[in-house]
Amino acid sequence: MVFGKREEPELPEIFNQRRPSNVEAMNQTHRKSVSNRGLTGASALTVRQSILPITLVTILFFLWGFAYGLLDVLNAKFQNSLNITAAKAGGLQGAYFGAYLIGPPTWSGWVVRKFGYRWTFITGLCVYGVGALMFWPSAVYRSFGGFCGSLFIVGSGLSTLETSANPFIATCGPPRLSEFRLELSQSFQAIGSVMAPLLASRVFFKNTDPKDLSNVQWTYLGIAAFVFLLAVVFYFSPIPEVTDADMALQAEQCAGLTGYVDKPLRKQFKLFFGVAAQFCYVGAQVGVASQFIKYSVESANISDAEGSDRYAIGQGLFAIGRFAAAGLMMIMKPRWVLMVFMTGVMIFIACAMGVRGEGGVAMLSLVLFFESCVFPTIFTLSIRGLGRHTKRGSSWIVAAVSGGALFPSLTGLVADHEDYHIAMCVPLVGFFVAFAFPIYLNTVCAQELDGFRETKIGYHDEDGTIGDITHEERRASLAHEEKGMSPSEKELAY
Repeated sequence: MVFGKREEPELPEIFNQRRPSNVEAMNQTHRKSVSNRGLTGASALTVRQSILPITLVTILFFLWGFAYGLLDVLNAKFQNSLNITAAKAGGLQGAYFGAYLIGPPTWSGWVVRKFGYRWTFITGLCVYGVGALMFWPSAVYRSFGGFCGSLFIVGSGLSTLETSANPFIATCGPPRLSEFRLELSQSFQAIGSVMAPLLASRVFFKNTDPKDLSNVQWTYLGIAAFVFLLAVVFYFSPIPEVTDADMALQAEQCAGLTGYVDKPLRKQFKLFFGVAAQFCYVGAQVGVASQFIKYSVESANISDAEGSDRYAIGQGLFAIGRFAAAGLMMIMKPRWVLMVFMTGVMIFIACAMGVRGEGGVAMLSLVLFFESCVFPTIFTLSIRGLGRHTKRGSSWIVAAVSGGALFPSLTGLVADHEDYHIAMCVPLVGFFVAFAFPIYLNTVCAQELDGFRETKIGYHDEDGTIGDITHEERRASLAHEEKGMSPSEKELAY
C-alpha cells in the first residue's frame, strides 16, 4: 500500500468506464483529490487547453530554481560560519540527496497516485517551507545536525515537487510535444538557478560579515513565507488531473503507431535503464558542478572569486543549452537530440581532463552546455509507453537524482589524491553509463518513440480533437449517416 500499487488501474476497469471529454477535464479543475484509477478526459488535452496549467507549473519551475540557487549561497554562508569541513560538507550533500532516494519511491510517490498532482504540489511546497523554517533554530544554536536535518526536509519537499511537476508537464497536452514541454519549462528553472546566486552575492549579502547568520536566517524565513504563499496559489489554480487511467487510454490509442502492449511494471526495461542512466548522469553532473570552481583555480591559476565568475558563465551556458535543445526538438526527434548532447558531454569532459589553462575551463563550461537537455529528455523518453504505470515510473526516475549523493564525494576523493583534472574521470564514468541510454533508445526503442512523436492526439481536424470521445462519437455518427441509418437505428447502434 505504501508504494501505491493499489492506486494503479487495470485495463478492464479503464475500458468499462464512461469516457469524459477534454472539455469536462478542464471544467473539473476542482480542489478535491481525483482517483488515479478513473478517467478524467485529460488524455486528449489540446495545446490551448494546456497552456495555462503548463504556464503555472513553469512559473513554479522558475521560482523553485531561484530558491534552489539561493539555497546554494545560503548553505555556503552557513558552512563558512560554522567552519564545516569538506568531509562534513559531503554529509550535507548526503542529507539533501538522500531525501530523493527515500521520498519519491515511498511517500511522495504515493501522494501523487492517491491524491493527484494538485495536492502533491501543495504538499511539496509545504514540506519545503517547513524545511526552510527549520534553518532558523539551526542558525540560532549553530547546530550542524540541525542544518543536516533542515536540508533533508528541504530535499524531501523539492523531491516531492519534482515527483509531480515533471510528469505533469510531460503528460499535460498533446503527447507528441511531451519532450519539448518539459525541456522548455526546465529552461526557466535554469534561469532561476543562474539569477539567484548573482543577486545573492551582489544584492542580498553584499558587505555582510561572513560569520553573521542573521541575514541568512531572515532569508530562509522569507523563502518559507514565499513557498507557503505559493501553496495557496496552487490550491486555487485550475490544474487538470491527468491520471494513470488517462495515460493507459492514451497509450492504447497510440498502439497502431508505437506497437504498445500493456506490460507489468517488472517488464518495463526501458524504464529501468532510464533510472540507471539518470542516477549516473545526475551524479556526474553534480560531481562536475561541485568541483568546477576548484578545477578552474587549479587549471587557470586564478582566485576562487574568479573561479566563481567562470562557474556563473557555465551556468549561463547551461540555461542557453536548454532553450537550444527545446528549439531543436521542434525539428529533430528527441532521441537524436539526446544522442547529440550526450556525445558533446563525452567529448568535452574527456578534453577537460587533458587541457590545462583557460582552455580547460572552457572545455568544462561546454560540458555544462551539453548537460542541459539530458535530465528532462531522459525523464520523458523513459516514461514513454508506461501507460498505467506512468506516475510510479516517474517517481523512480526522480529518485535517481540521489546519484548526486555519491559521485561528488568520489570526485573529491580522487582530487585529494591526484588533482582536479584527473578527478574528472569519476564524472566521465557516470556520463559513459548515461551515454549508453540514447544508444539503446536509437537502436531498440526507435519505433515506439517515433510513434508517439507522430501521433496527432490533442490536435484538431474537421471532426474535433483527435483522441477525444466527442471526436470518436462525431466520426461514428457521420459513418452511420453515410450508411443511411435511421435515427432509431442509430440509437440502437449506440
